[in-house]
Amino acid sequence: MQFQNLNIKDTKINSKSMLFVYNDNMKKFLILICILIFGIKSSAFNIVYPKNTNVTINANSTFFIGSSQTPLTVNGQNVPLHKTGAFAYVVKLNSGKNTFVICSGNQSQTYTITKPAIKFPFKPQQFVQYNKKRSFYVSTEGSPLRSSPFDGGINRMAHLQNGVPLLVDGEKNWFYRVVLSENNYGWISKSNVKEFKNFEITPAKFLGYDYIDSRDYFTFVFHLDKQVPYEIVEGDVMSIKFFNTNEVCKHDFPYKEAANGKKLIGYKGHYEGNDFILQIRKPLKHKKIKNIKIAVDAGHGGYEKGAIGCLGDEEKDITLKISKYLEKELKSRGAKVIMTRTDDKYVGLKERVDIANENDAAIFVSIHANALPDGLDPNKISGTSVFYYYNEAKPLADTVLNTMLTELKTNDDKVRQASFAVVRNTNALSILIETAYLINPDDNEKLVNPEFQKACAKAIADGIEKYFSAQ
Repeated sequence: MQFQNLNIKDTKINSKSMLFVYNDNMKKFLILICILIFGIKSSAFNIVYPKNTNVTINANSTFFIGSSQTPLTVNGQNVPLHKTGAFAYVVKLNSGKNTFVICSGNQSQTYTITKPAIKFPFKPQQFVQYNKKRSFYVSTEGSPLRSSPFDGGINRMAHLQNGVPLLVDGEKNWFYRVVLSENNYGWISKSNVKEFKNFEITPAKFLGYDYIDSRDYFTFVFHLDKQVPYEIVEGDVMSIKFFNTNEVCKHDFPYKEAANGKKLIGYKGHYEGNDFILQIRKPLKHKKIKNIKIAVDAGHGGYEKGAIGCLGDEEKDITLKISKYLEKELKSRGAKVIMTRTDDKYVGLKERVDIANENDAAIFVSIHANALPDGLDPNKISGTSVFYYYNEAKPLADTVLNTMLTELKTNDDKVRQASFAVVRNTNALSILIETAYLINPDDNEKLVNPEFQKACAKAIADGIEKYFSAQ
């Protein structure tokens, strides 16, 4: 039989030969894979914006943000690359479909960007006056009472609690007009109120007030027989107005005089039953920040990534790093630091403010890295900016920005007033810092550098300390 003639030695040799061939082929295969991987990597490019290859953008221009390790073109035009490989390239958009082919090495990617046809602008409806005034009540906690029927801008008069009754005499667009007094009106979103059925709102009675002088606050307790809308006006003289009373009840408090000429540093007002409690923080007797409570808010977190940088870095990670450096810097100077987050988790905007308020923070600093909307050029806009909402926080914003510009040598992107949720916090002096632009290649290089992050934290701490020394 053939099997009886089989040479065992030969079988062993053949096995070794087969193993050698197998190993040799495997090595060749692995080498081929490495060549492919490194070949792709050497010519790789990454587009972080637009996020999809088929998008609709309603602007006259947009930009491609990303990085490349080899020369890059968009529709045959060379794209300037930063030394890090980062780029921001602006393209014009025509109405309809715009096609862009991006090439790097032997790779290419096609983007289709649709610019919608020009539509006539929204035509606001005229004010509709009711034949008879109607009764509503606030159904959403912290609802903005506004001075104009517009959702945005610096037009908030107060944030009303659940249950506050409102007399309404008409509507415009998405707002009801609230009657505050004769020829004096406010506006509230229709989504923030519900109508009282068969209920008539009558003027409230003002029953007087009590004054409490404590270590940390000037406190006023205003007694009314029912809750009414109100407005608090800041300034050297703090004023509170109660509406829907027999006549507008106004109380003035000479804060600057009572505080020996020092600036307003925070206040809070709310109803407890039918009593309205206004607490105005006394000036802190510190020339340094030792023992001052400071809330540090690392912007974004968790699934909320924030802006994405040219090199693919996410805003949420950069803000957390800077915030941790700031925490360390402030603590080294004796401040008591409250962090709204210490790891990569989502924290809601209201929750961030609540954390600061529950810990009675005197200063609230929110850390961010900036981006831009379509229609602007990321190569031409860079630097550091600071935002505030209430006028009481502007001196802090000015001092912090000036200190950062001096120490970091970034471009001056100005102090601005804006209606961001986290700076609409009157309990603390609240500012939001845009440290630099993640989508600007030069700024992006700075923001990912740990040394810049540390310097940024030091500059913010120095700015806060300078503010208190000036006080």
